[in-house]
Amino acid sequence: MNNQKWLSLNFFAFFFTWGVFLPYWTGWLTNDKELSVSAASIIMGAGMIARSLSTLLFFPMLTRLFSLGRLMQILAIASLVSMALYIPANSYIMLFAITFIFSLVYPNILPAMESGATVLMQSDRIHYGKSRSYGSLGYTIALLIVGVATAVWQEQAILWVMLAGLLFMAITQSAVSPAPLSIKPEPKNQASKGAVTELLKSKAFLIVLIVSILLQGAHAAYYNYGFIYLQDIGVNSFYIGLVLNVAIIFEIIFFAKADTWFDRWSVSSMFLLAGIGSTVRWILIFMFPSVWVFIFSQVLHALSFGVAHFAFIRYIFEKLDPLHIPAAQGMYAAIAMSLSVALLTFIGGFLYEISPGLSFLGMIAFSFPAIIVVLMTRKKYLY
Repeated sequence: MNNQKWLSLNFFAFFFTWGVFLPYWTGWLTNDKELSVSAASIIMGAGMIARSLSTLLFFPMLTRLFSLGRLMQILAIASLVSMALYIPANSYIMLFAITFIFSLVYPNILPAMESGATVLMQSDRIHYGKSRSYGSLGYTIALLIVGVATAVWQEQAILWVMLAGLLFMAITQSAVSPAPLSIKPEPKNQASKGAVTELLKSKAFLIVLIVSILLQGAHAAYYNYGFIYLQDIGVNSFYIGLVLNVAIIFEIIFFAKADTWFDRWSVSSMFLLAGIGSTVRWILIFMFPSVWVFIFSQVLHALSFGVAHFAFIRYIFEKLDPLHIPAAQGMYAAIAMSLSVALLTFIGGFLYEISPGLSFLGMIAFSFPAIIVVLMTRKKYLY
């Protein structure tokens, strides 16, 4: 198996499980384990905190102990084992503890995989977007499978689909890793050990990270309230999954063509496009509470999420030393993809109680400043 296919398969496997856990786990806790929504939210919130701390602190440390290939194998097996602990769990304390443990382990697979992709981009010139599009495909298939499985076997099927996905991922990771990912880290490599410190000294990297935090955090209302918003505007539950999948379909198309479409684009220009697309997206949902406008706004997911994510990957691929890439990925996963979303989730929830559309409009408090930051810094730092 060549390195491009290896990466595509592993992106598919991970995002299949992500497509089960991210949108459905709160529903599994409330329906199958009969927790209240508030009790389930506390568990999931604690899991998000664990995910942030783990990817920010533990992931860079683990990359100093294991090669990326070996680390992904260990994390995949550990995720499967910790998920299996849910089978006998019934008490609230057990569910809380298992979710916390699982969230310390499982999310680290993503920055490990993204770091591996960046290394392969540098060593083998693989096409990142082509492989990443398979991740989006895995996410879409998971949404469809869970929808069918829960219709037949109720919400208890969510756990079994997740276990099957994790088993598949552990099997794919058992294959021999590409040679560049099997290189053991130097145990006393000070450049790797001080990667976070070095990155924090780079003003250009900090600006790129801040813009990523603003643009990814602006998806909080969509991730957390998109489902209930569609219910509030009268969309039948059967069609909600199809509507939400529109964004993933365009994400797949984008990542499949991103390497070609944006080959000559600068990182700052991509961020600028993402910020404009994000701002327009949330304003449209606020101004026109219609399912057709919402569907159109799903097309803009390729800009608000896809282009912003691709821009960050492009930056660390072109500008960073390979020793600093795992630390950069850990910071991105912890802050941009977790903590920023968590912060705007609380703000979005308050706004949603006032008016559902207002929670989406509130997201421009992050997306619009991202545009300003890019315009003010792009010439000085040439990113």
